[in-house]
Amino acid sequence: MASDTKQTPTDKELVSAASVKSGAKNKAAAEGAAPAKSGGKKDAVAPKAPAAESVVSAEGATPAEAKPVRVKAARTVSVGIAHVNATFNNTQVSITDPKGQVLAWSSSGRMGFRGTRKSTAYAATMVAQEVARQISPYRMQEIEVRVQGPGSGRESAVRALQSAGLMITLIRDVTPMPHNGCRARKRRRV
Repeated sequence: MASDTKQTPTDKELVSAASVKSGAKNKAAAEGAAPAKSGGKKDAVAPKAPAAESVVSAEGATPAEAKPVRVKAARTVSVGIAHVNATFNNTQVSITDPKGQVLAWSSSGRMGFRGTRKSTAYAATMVAQEVARQISPYRMQEIEVRVQGPGSGRESAVRALQSAGLMITLIRDVTPMPHNGCRARKRRRV
C-alpha cells in the first residue's frame, strides 16, 4: 500500500508541469486534481485516455461494463389528430394524440423544398406522406383532420393522409376568422 502512494521522480516532474499548465498555486492542488491512485506515466500524461478507452470498451465490452441502452416502449395510439397548417408560403403537418402531445411533424421546408415550391400542392402531399410514415410505429388507424390557412396544400395534404391508409373521421376548418375585430392593414399597391 505504501508503494501505491510513493511517487517516482518522473511522476513528480509531471505533477509540477501540470501545476504550471493549470495555473495551480502549489503542488498539492495539482495532486488533488490528479487521480488518487497513480498507476504510472500513462494516467498522468494522458488524462483523456480513459474516456477513449471507455468508448472502445463500450463497443466490445461485457454486459456489466456497457451502459444500458434505453429502449423506447412501443406505444399504441389508435386515434389521433392531424393539424394541417397551409399558408401562402409553406405547409406544415403535425399529428398529435387526443391529449395534444405531438407524435410526428413535418413541413415542406423540412422536406427540402425551397422558395415558391414550398407552397405547392405537391409539397403538401409529400409532407403528409412523410408524417404518415413517421407515425407508423404508433399503429394509428383513425385521425381527425384540422385544417388551418388559405394555402394550396389543404386538400392535397388531406388526400395524402387518406391514401396512406389512415381513416379520416372528421375534417374541420379551424382557420381564425375575425368578426370585424382589429383594423385590417392597408391595401397593397402593385
